[in-house]
Amino acid sequence: MILSVCIVNWNTKEFLRECLHSLALHPLSSGEMEIIVVDNASADGSREMVEAEFPEVKLIANDFNLGYAAANNQALRVARGKYALLLNPDTVVRADTLEALTKCAEAHPEAGAIGCKLLNPDGSHQLSCRSFPTPATLLFDALKLGKLFPRSPSLARYRMSYWNYDTFREVDQPAGSALLLRLKALDRVGLMDEQFDIFFNDVDLCYRLKQAGWKIYFCPQARLIHYLGASTSQVKRKMILKSGEAMAQFYRKHYRSQLPWPVSWLMLVSIKLGTWARLIWHGLSTSSMPDWKSEG
Repeated sequence: MILSVCIVNWNTKEFLRECLHSLALHPLSSGEMEIIVVDNASADGSREMVEAEFPEVKLIANDFNLGYAAANNQALRVARGKYALLLNPDTVVRADTLEALTKCAEAHPEAGAIGCKLLNPDGSHQLSCRSFPTPATLLFDALKLGKLFPRSPSLARYRMSYWNYDTFREVDQPAGSALLLRLKALDRVGLMDEQFDIFFNDVDLCYRLKQAGWKIYFCPQARLIHYLGASTSQVKRKMILKSGEAMAQFYRKHYRSQLPWPVSWLMLVSIKLGTWARLIWHGLSTSSMPDWKSEG
């Protein structure tokens, strides 16, 4: 088996149906692939749709929403492929997507993970790669320097807005919406950290892969459509809070011990302030912000 496609779904039945149809239309030419759908207790008939319309799909139906990381780990534990493609249900693969990804992985045995070029439905590309959120990149991002100088490789490094996404290159963290993983690499670094239940689990995994010596690449030849946030947009306010909390958690896990406590404290405060700013920007209430510990 070459490829295991792993999809975590929560209440996105119509997106999931379109995604599975695209995979059925554009499988690997060798046919050596499987599709695993983990449904996190959807209430929209998703699991019944999969059972009725896609009987070839391996369905894991959870009675409770276990979160994105835990559900992906369920799929990864039963995956039989040499590679596993973590794929969001709000994506549509093209005729060459899977072939391009697996060929790239075969040509680069040092690659622990490979990202795709994500396209909006109108064909424009999404900014789908970022650098790791180091203290410097977080500071520049919090000060909005990347927006002021979007073509600066230094000041806009976090969101990588300076790059045209047309070239194959090594990156830190491609979007987890469509991320190919070498299962041999996961055997060495472990699966997703389930403390990051929704956000930053893919960032944490990429960080651990790089720390272990694996390369991470962006492959522009592997293109697919991504509708953006089909699940998370259903609970936007909660997701903004969880995203900020996950960034703070990532920072504590990987960077806090490297810095003097005043700098660490300031960085965690800046993450919290950035989350407040996002809530205000979206016109949402900040009356129940989480009580994150921000001591160094």
